[in-house]
Amino acid sequence: MKNYTITVNGSVYDVVVEEGAGSGAAPAAAPKAAPKAAPKAAPAAAPKAAAGAGSIKVEAGAAGKVFKIEASVGQAVKRGDAVVIVEAMKMEIPVVAPEDGTVASIDVAVGDSVEAGALLATLN
Repeated sequence: MKNYTITVNGSVYDVVVEEGAGSGAAPAAAPKAAPKAAPKAAPAAAPKAAAGAGSIKVEAGAAGKVFKIEASVGQAVKRGDAVVIVEAMKMEIPVVAPEDGTVASIDVAVGDSVEAGALLATLN
């Protein structure tokens, strides 16, 4: 099985494709089932609501999947330091601190799908 992140009209979908022995219908059914569940989980309303911990927002520049979290809550970061790494189209894209500060919250987990502009972390 392979996992893919697909963006359609600005909506991000996690798709699991099973490599089968020539059965064309089974892989088509799996992506249709997975995208319906993934968008509901991707917005993650609860972390965004709790995201008021810091006044400086660290937001995703591109849609993708959270690959790695480089900073932890309470850690001091300087402008340009990587806070989160997002994977998009097989590229690792560092999302950096927009200014010096202390990490107040990390609002995503490794493996989460995020859209461009999604809140990943906050700083004080």
